[in-house]
Amino acid sequence: MNLRGRNKISADFSMSSMTDIVFLLLVFFLLTSPAVTPDALDLILPNAKGKTTHMQNASVSITKNGAFYVNKERVSEYSIEKELKSVLAGKENPTIILRAEKGVPIEDAVFVMDIANKNNFKVILAVQPN
Repeated sequence: MNLRGRNKISADFSMSSMTDIVFLLLVFFLLTSPAVTPDALDLILPNAKGKTTHMQNASVSITKNGAFYVNKERVSEYSIEKELKSVLAGKENPTIILRAEKGVPIEDAVFVMDIANKNNFKVILAVQPN
């Protein structure tokens, strides 16, 4: 008498469903990652440890040459305050991301911080992570 069962269970593991999930996650993160980067100029920022924030109302960039930009628009040193007030008008917690390129004199960064302090704007200094 042969009493073996007719149903045989295979011990093989199929990786096809796992690779489909990994591929879909990869595509999702590749498509959503450009939306996370802040709207800013291509500057070489100083290195530091710290966490980043995604909440920004305005971006002030300072190049090595002493040029000031508010949200990618070049402005003169004397019109920064007026431009920031117009951009941040009506915002609940006005926040400025200060992007000072490596080698910028500290006086330029302090100038923007002083404007933010006078107008009760929060300032976040952007750095390049280590």
